[in-house]
Amino acid sequence: MKQVILDLSGSKVQLLEADAELSFRPFIEYLRRRVKEEQTIKRSYYELTLAEFEKEKGCEADIPLEDVHQYELLLEYIYASLSPAQEDDKFVAWGMCFPLQPITFYGTDSLYELLNNKKASEEDYFKSKTTEEFHRERLRYVYAFILQKLYKFHIPLPKEKYHSGINKETGLLSYYQVNVNTDFIEVKVKGKLPELDFRQIHEHLADGVGYEMLESVLPLNLFQFRGFSMLTVHDVTAKQAVENINKIRFNRSSGEKEEDYDVVIQSLKTLLQNNRIEFDLFPFVRVNNKPVFGYEKGGTGILFSVWGEKRLSPETFQQLATAYSDKPNSFFSPDITKENLEQFAFLVSFIELGVRSMALIPLFYNHVLVGVLAMHTYEGELFNESALALLEPAIQPLAQLLQIYIDEFNLEIEGIIKEKFTSIQPSVQWKFNEVAWHHLHNKKKHLPERTESIYFNDVYPLYGAIDIRNSTIERNSATRADLEYHLNLASETLQSLKTGHNSSLMEEMVFNCRKWQEGLHQEHWNTTEENNLNGFLKTELTDYLNHLAQQDAKTKKTVDKYLERATKADGEVHKNRYALEVSMQMINSAVNNYFEAEKEKLQQSYPCYFEKFRTDGVEYDIYIGQSIAPGKPFNHFHLKNLRLWQLSSMAAIAKLTHSLLPGMPKKLQTTQLIFVHNQTIDISFRSDERKFDVEGAYNIRYQMIKKRIDKVSVSESGERLTQPDKLSIIYFNKKDVEDYLPFIKYLQETGILQPELEELNLEDVQGLSGLKALRIGIVQE
Repeated sequence: MKQVILDLSGSKVQLLEADAELSFRPFIEYLRRRVKEEQTIKRSYYELTLAEFEKEKGCEADIPLEDVHQYELLLEYIYASLSPAQEDDKFVAWGMCFPLQPITFYGTDSLYELLNNKKASEEDYFKSKTTEEFHRERLRYVYAFILQKLYKFHIPLPKEKYHSGINKETGLLSYYQVNVNTDFIEVKVKGKLPELDFRQIHEHLADGVGYEMLESVLPLNLFQFRGFSMLTVHDVTAKQAVENINKIRFNRSSGEKEEDYDVVIQSLKTLLQNNRIEFDLFPFVRVNNKPVFGYEKGGTGILFSVWGEKRLSPETFQQLATAYSDKPNSFFSPDITKENLEQFAFLVSFIELGVRSMALIPLFYNHVLVGVLAMHTYEGELFNESALALLEPAIQPLAQLLQIYIDEFNLEIEGIIKEKFTSIQPSVQWKFNEVAWHHLHNKKKHLPERTESIYFNDVYPLYGAIDIRNSTIERNSATRADLEYHLNLASETLQSLKTGHNSSLMEEMVFNCRKWQEGLHQEHWNTTEENNLNGFLKTELTDYLNHLAQQDAKTKKTVDKYLERATKADGEVHKNRYALEVSMQMINSAVNNYFEAEKEKLQQSYPCYFEKFRTDGVEYDIYIGQSIAPGKPFNHFHLKNLRLWQLSSMAAIAKLTHSLLPGMPKKLQTTQLIFVHNQTIDISFRSDERKFDVEGAYNIRYQMIKKRIDKVSVSESGERLTQPDKLSIIYFNKKDVEDYLPFIKYLQETGILQPELEELNLEDVQGLSGLKALRIGIVQE
């Protein structure tokens, strides 16, 4: 034990202006109560201790701090009375303090060693709290003490306080749990005790300003504090390091992943109290139960460097990860450069990266491998098994953290599937959730299952189509050209083979080739003829040539040369179709990417359902209305906003596809069409087709119109309505396009649309008459 006055106030502590003195009187009163109440053998010890205090004259009076050394024997009796008999003071950080002030005057050797180190290295530690925060925290405890002692009003506060500091040399945190016991401090009021409105105190405490209010109502100079407090300090660095990892796990939020892992890695170093040991976390994520690359670096990235996509193909990684998952063994070596590299070939990559000591620890969650923890050092630093043992408390929290990442990865995959490949978009997800909950509720309550429709009433439809101009004609032309080339190649090959194999079957093959060449130029050529020709070339002719090559080795070279040219996807035989396909793909990819980028913007004004689908170009349906978002008021301005977007987006797409022309192997142009339906319709989700469709006889007419207007012509001239570099808007009544006209003028004045606006009557199509259209040119820069 030591009897040394040590002032720990330092630069962070603002001393409290209070009438406080050191006194043994509260402890003596405690001894008298215990002597009177104790029924066990302890009573004799309390009697002995009380006798020692009572024979010491003046010990119940206030004791000047500088005179406390005169009472060393009594201090020993206090420690013996208040500490468990089995405790060894060499390992217990216990001490006595001046009331309300951070001044220690008696304690165990362990406490003084700890406090002296703290005081000596105070400037070597960063602290998270300011002087004002320290002062406010002390006021909380002081006023909680006053209210409990004098007003019997209890404010729940933790008895233990945690203090931490980061050493500038190591960069590692140390955590200490500090327990301050105020049982032997008495407080008396000087004069009359002020009355308090405890309801008001509660309100102020809830607002975080209660203690400042108490300081004004109950200034500390109203009170007298006598006695001493007891201080117990425990090093809880290891416990707190693991707790920090748990906090990351519980408070995990997307967008802070890198910062989260920085805390985790630093906590592991704190747990080991070694800043030179490095860590890395490698999660095992799976798609369709097969391992795939993860995308989250957790630590040094050493495992990503060795097992990541920069070194391994997805197939190789999958093989290695599957093999490791089947036998997930731990590995440890204090020096991997001394290991048998024939036995541990995988170590070569780590050695090349400068690794010296290394441990690989598989992490499991619910008996399933979720990842690997790498613990390693670089050249000049080693560690042994004792360091591994220190990691044990953190293993399970780390596994749970990786499982959270895996769950997040799976949710991302699920979200992409919902967004890209199904009709369950965020704007209508709430309805699916509601129906799913109803289904689950009925199932849990054992109620009869019923099919609940998912529908939205009174929504405004918006339709647009970007079509590739003359795509059918271009496809037929490309097909004929390629087939003609293919037939010529086939004829040449048969003629070269005929000299050595002049048979009746050969004559028939030559005749059929000539017959197909003539048929290609006939007007009656159709899809059936095309399929029959492809059957002849791919099956009948190919089988015959393979037969010749097997019968006569001399023909093999000629046959192989033909088959190579005939089957190469981007070769001469498929040149025109390949060029057309590449050009169409360029257009569709550009348009699709444009809509993907715009889709989120559309939701900002008001939630709407947006679905696009492929034809020879790209078409889309948009539905907007109050039933899509019941919790958000719908206004006609939301519809007008979408209609303006329709016009400006069509102009932007026309410019985009026009800009692709120089790079297209086959020059293709697009046409832009909008159909205006100014009445609301009802839509419902069709489970069989996994998409929304119109509901009711009247609304089905809307779908029918959309399918029949793509090739409609102008009645006056007979030309196709849709033309390259122009935007066509089809409608029935002039009132239908009233919203569009001001926007067209706006886009004309801003140089996006041409000045001329055509108003056209359209020819009748099957079941439809009276259609009208606006057509306007798009400015191409």
